[in-house]
Amino acid sequence: MQSPTEILSGIWTSAGGDAAALARVRLTGEEPQIPSSFRVAIAGQTTIAAAGLAAAEIWRLRSGEAQDVSVELRHAVAECRSERYLRVDDKPPPPAWDAIAGVYRTGDNRFVRCHTNFPHHRDAVCKVLGCEPEREKVQAALMQWKGEDFETAAYAAGGVVALMRSYDEWSALPQARALAELPLVSIEKIGEAPPKPWPQRLPKGDRPLSGLRVLDLSRVIAGPIAGRTLAAHGADVLLVSGPELPAIPWLTIDTGRGKLTTFIELKSKAGRAQMRALLKDADIFSQGYRPRALAALGFTPEDAAKINPGIVYVTLSAYGHAGPWAGRRGFDSLVQTTTGFNHAEGQAAGIDGPKELPAQMLDHATGYLMAFGAMMAKARQAREGGSWHVRVSLAQTGRWLWNLGRLENGLNTPDITGEAVHAAFIESMPSGFGTLKAVRHSALLSKTPAQWSRPAMPLGSHPAEWPVTN
Repeated sequence: MQSPTEILSGIWTSAGGDAAALARVRLTGEEPQIPSSFRVAIAGQTTIAAAGLAAAEIWRLRSGEAQDVSVELRHAVAECRSERYLRVDDKPPPPAWDAIAGVYRTGDNRFVRCHTNFPHHRDAVCKVLGCEPEREKVQAALMQWKGEDFETAAYAAGGVVALMRSYDEWSALPQARALAELPLVSIEKIGEAPPKPWPQRLPKGDRPLSGLRVLDLSRVIAGPIAGRTLAAHGADVLLVSGPELPAIPWLTIDTGRGKLTTFIELKSKAGRAQMRALLKDADIFSQGYRPRALAALGFTPEDAAKINPGIVYVTLSAYGHAGPWAGRRGFDSLVQTTTGFNHAEGQAAGIDGPKELPAQMLDHATGYLMAFGAMMAKARQAREGGSWHVRVSLAQTGRWLWNLGRLENGLNTPDITGEAVHAAFIESMPSGFGTLKAVRHSALLSKTPAQWSRPAMPLGSHPAEWPVTN
């Protein structure tokens, strides 16, 4: 199996990074760290390190000053489970899942996973099944269905579910074959534009991304993690949501550190005008909506490049931008289920049915890869001009994680305790919700330490405008 250094090298050089920069990275710690037959800890460490190194390289380009980057494995794992360690006024998180979310057996003796944390997704499942939102009733109704038929019907109704497949079953699907043709992080030029100079450096507290403006149109975990990472390295990140959009409050708090947050009603003419005005002055546009959603509103990558030539546009999807599932909705837990991870972990544990990874690692690793890709594309824009489109997906990150190899007896690893995390990796900070205790960023940069200079705030707390810098 590849070493962590070799894995990081593969990520870095595949996106055009200078191999010489890798000499300034130090990865410490031994795997395994948490119980899994997959190399989940290394996936977290190397993607966080890739983003940290990209930030360090931008600092070198802007200041002429090189710096070292180090990532400790256990700290990286804690950050990749940051939502479970968050405390608000010393209170732990509420239950993570809706009452009917989770795994069910179907009439053909298969397993399906339902994701029902958003009310419209829960309603879609219950409508297809013709039952009340109660676990026993959902299970009874699913005994009348074949697993794949229910998956198809639920998606058609606007739900998000996944049939548990083995890795071989998944690999035989056209979608898996489409992913095999794509890179881990796709960075493509989509328009002509002159190079944009780096923003004027500020007199103190500078970090690699100081003065850069990021529009963050994302929810749940991966996309918001990308924005949180860019904020940690100094970017002005403006999270744009809609007052009617459902959200998961605990995740909003955890991933909102360092960001401004505003409401824009994109379905209104005035809201779209607001968004175009913000986009015109942005450096990075990061979004996790399905392609058709933003296309209908006039904010495709090509639209953005016309509004603001030189933009870096970052797209997150569940199953990749090519293949028959390119438009399919999905979340980490569902992608784990359908691409073989839950089946493989279940088999390794000797159980009949799915077993989840011990972290939402597809989400977290993909979030760091989004931030990495955004920074690499921005550095290219500053060097050679153009507008750029960065694309990542949960399923492609999963494919990469699978190919890192398996750990024999990895499931026997003792889990990291919350007490150990809180003793070693937690910082306390004020917020619009109360006092937060949350995991510090695990990429340590020797000259420009990562930090969140803005507190997490309730959605919609700020005006739809960029901050004024002196």
